[in-house]
Amino acid sequence: MPETSGPSGRTPKTHVIDFRAAERLLAARDPRGAVKLLDGVIAAHPENTAARLLRARAFFAAAQLRPAELEFTVVLEREPDNAFAHFALGRTYERQGRHDQARRHFRLAAALDPNPQYLERARFDT
Repeated sequence: MPETSGPSGRTPKTHVIDFRAAERLLAARDPRGAVKLLDGVIAAHPENTAARLLRARAFFAAAQLRPAELEFTVVLEREPDNAFAHFALGRTYERQGRHDQARRHFRLAAALDPNPQYLERARFDT
């Protein structure tokens, strides 16, 4: 049975290909290209948390901090125990000069996962 394409002519298989290509673009330091690919994936699959997390990372890498904050927040609404999303949201807040909010998310990340990088940023000793 052939895959059904949506109104954009894209199929679930092409969305997977776009997601993987976006991962490669982000790794190659082309976050804006990654965002463009992920916009279509998320439009077709708004529930896809992995795509939203990748788009949040791409926004962060492109210094688009407000969109990154919004995407990380959506991820955390769906996965409140996602230590990486807490850490990344903390970094986003930190870059915006919102240090109290950043510290809260760094501490949540460290509480969820004792990753040395998370623990260092959490500053539990202060």
